[in-house]
Amino acid sequence: MSRSTQKGPWVDPKLLKKISKLTQGDRTVVKTWSRDSEISPEMVGFVFGVHNGKDFIETTVTEDMVGHRLGEFSPTRKFAKHGGKMQRELEKKPAK
Repeated sequence: MSRSTQKGPWVDPKLLKKISKLTQGDRTVVKTWSRDSEISPEMVGFVFGVHNGKDFIETTVTEDMVGHRLGEFSPTRKFAKHGGKMQRELEKKPAK
């Protein structure tokens, strides 16, 4: 369920504090665990390291991302692939 429009977007105050200390051209990675923070226009151009539970995935924020959440750009699950023994045998055969 989305947040009420009366309340406005939620951004972690610590994250805003970190951004305000940096300059626009600074390419340092801002590490954050706040996946539920919404991307605001002040964040455009910065590089965020969004935690996915194991690693920090670097994400450069663009104007198209404003209004989305940081967690949307840091997937938490890794897809291995379908199949098992039969799939491996098919991959070993050369393509004709």
